[in-house]
Amino acid sequence: MAHKHSLVALNRTLKDIKNNDKLFGGTLLVLSGDFRQTLPVIPRSTYADEINACLKSSTLWRYVEIVQLKVNMRVQMLQDPSAETFSKQLLDIGDGKVTIAETGYIKLANDFCTIIDSQDALIEQIFPNVHTNYINLEWLAERAMLAAKNVDVDILNLKIQQLLPGDLVSYKYIDTVCNGTEAVNFPTVFELTGFARHATT
Repeated sequence: MAHKHSLVALNRTLKDIKNNDKLFGGTLLVLSGDFRQTLPVIPRSTYADEINACLKSSTLWRYVEIVQLKVNMRVQMLQDPSAETFSKQLLDIGDGKVTIAETGYIKLANDFCTIIDSQDALIEQIFPNVHTNYINLEWLAERAMLAAKNVDVDILNLKIQQLLPGDLVSYKYIDTVCNGTEAVNFPTVFELTGFARHATT
């Protein structure tokens, strides 16, 4: 979520650019977001600091007209009852409509998710038979794993790559040109990193 000062800065900038003292220089501004999501991140801050940095704490908030979108278009287009149920469960959590256990934590429905014991079991659950199915791009596009930390992402990526056939090849890059006169032919940021596996024939 954006810090409230970013909106204040935009307001001042548009007023200056358009030479107009109206709010945002008379420009209609459309903001989109979900206040159930993460508050602005402020290093070494207190909870009060994060609340104070929120857009709702801005003096500009009183000029905002709130329009709520009620229909989850992704779920509606999928026409999948399980996706619709999951979407409703997420909204209930965000609205505080779920039961709070004695521990102070919310109690999730039994069908909310599947608990997996290990990363290997998770990989097998999401990417079954990945060593043969990886060539099916539609199959791959239907699968994703989310992780809280980049280190976990790196570990999962490496484990999945090791299941693929072929040799692991690392492609490295350099950030300088051999001939100084050629520097103008490349953009300032020009880099390529990644891993690939060459399938053995």
